[in-house]
Amino acid sequence: MGVGKLPAGWALTTLGEVAAWGSGGTPSRSRPEYFRGNIPWIKTGELGAKYIRDAEERISETAIAQSSAKIFPKGAVGIAMYGATIGKLSIWGIDAATNQACAVGIGGEALNNEFLYYFLASEKRSLIKAGKGGAQPNISQGVIKEWPLNLPPLAEQQRIVAKIEELFSELDQGVASLKTAREQLKVYRQSLLKNAFEGKLTAAWRAAHADQLETATALQQRIARERQARYQQQLADWKTAGQAGPKPKPPKPLPPLTPEELAELPELPAGWGWIRLGAANVEVFDGPFGSNLKSSDYVSDGVRVIRLENIGAMAFIEDKLSFVTPEKYLELEKHTVFPGDLVFSSFVTENVRVAMVPPSIEKAVNKADCFCIRLFGETLLNSFALSFLATRSVYKRLEEEIHGVGRPRINTTQLKNVVIPVCSTDEQRELIALIQEKLSEADQLDQTLTTALQQADALRQSILKKAFCGQLVEQDKNDEPATALLERIRASRGASPAKGRQAKLVSKPLTNC
Repeated sequence: MGVGKLPAGWALTTLGEVAAWGSGGTPSRSRPEYFRGNIPWIKTGELGAKYIRDAEERISETAIAQSSAKIFPKGAVGIAMYGATIGKLSIWGIDAATNQACAVGIGGEALNNEFLYYFLASEKRSLIKAGKGGAQPNISQGVIKEWPLNLPPLAEQQRIVAKIEELFSELDQGVASLKTAREQLKVYRQSLLKNAFEGKLTAAWRAAHADQLETATALQQRIARERQARYQQQLADWKTAGQAGPKPKPPKPLPPLTPEELAELPELPAGWGWIRLGAANVEVFDGPFGSNLKSSDYVSDGVRVIRLENIGAMAFIEDKLSFVTPEKYLELEKHTVFPGDLVFSSFVTENVRVAMVPPSIEKAVNKADCFCIRLFGETLLNSFALSFLATRSVYKRLEEEIHGVGRPRINTTQLKNVVIPVCSTDEQRELIALIQEKLSEADQLDQTLTTALQQADALRQSILKKAFCGQLVEQDKNDEPATALLERIRASRGASPAKGRQAKLVSKPLTNC
């Protein structure tokens, strides 16, 4: 087949000529009886799987009669026309109604519904691009109906669908294996951290340095001295500055760990001890709340603002950029964070999100709900604290703190009360090096899996492209040509497309083939 030449038996038409299109509607929510029926009512947020076989809500026959909602038959194909779900599509596995955000196509005698589904899947990015709406694009039914379609004979459509599903099934098995491997990597990372903070990774190091280990009690006393020394330095600096600004406050003591709390904690190796995070040489503070930092304060450049979307699981996400002006920063200066500080998401869902501010950010402001953890001295290193705070055990403890609360959020007091292990500075450095080495290997494997998943998606698109260019299955000269199907459709409607429109269609070559 030459470039731009239709395969034998194919014809160029539009989606509007070979399928019937419509959309649904939303019955009035002020009429509760409308939502007490037995008719499935599918919303665009429910689209996505190939077949949709149930709906979250049901409406009554009265709702159908007194609103724009209508029932579409099993086998129809729905595609979301706008909103966050734009482009999602499914085949109706049941007779069901839908809302006005969904365009529904029903193939006729010339168009196989599954062929229509896969065609829309291959074209949805182009459909969205061709739609209107700017930052919030939408696909209109008008665009869909006028969309050109290279139509194969009906028998070939069925062979194409069968081949797509055969290839996709093989691809899905590979994708499932890749996703399983990624999940196993998550388990490996947590297992690594668990072993690290039970002292197993550095057991050999401790054996080689047994005569140099200080006791847990001596370590905790050294932390207390370090905290007090920092306070005395702050006080001296305040006096040197002529007592400008508020007087520094002495370190606030936290309640010691109770015997009951210690009994619930894992046993630690020699030279290790447990302390509350807030009892370390640390400052923990939140960002500005409410009107102190509004959406209207953000600008395209200036002083960086760290937001929740920048905080990953032990990873700082740099490509989410927000800024305030230098003048606005001066109002928020007490919320400054620096490279090496830890930022901790107050929202605890599924896992703990904590990251280290990278050297590429000279200074920034942390937004509300992004807690800053700033460690001083060397009794608790920031990388050591980062790794421990990302463990599953910390998540489980914090999850207990927020149990029963509507929004899964903690406060700075709860964060300060997190119990964290400490060991000698030298052992912390050794442990960090081992963790980073092993996590680096896991990250490389994760990147390989990510690349393979991206390649699988590209292969899926390649399969669809070949399918709709006539390159996936062989043509059969015994198939009834698509032109005959179209002629019957036009005859049954008693009319044919306007000559100008028809001339435009037959002269348009295949694209992207």
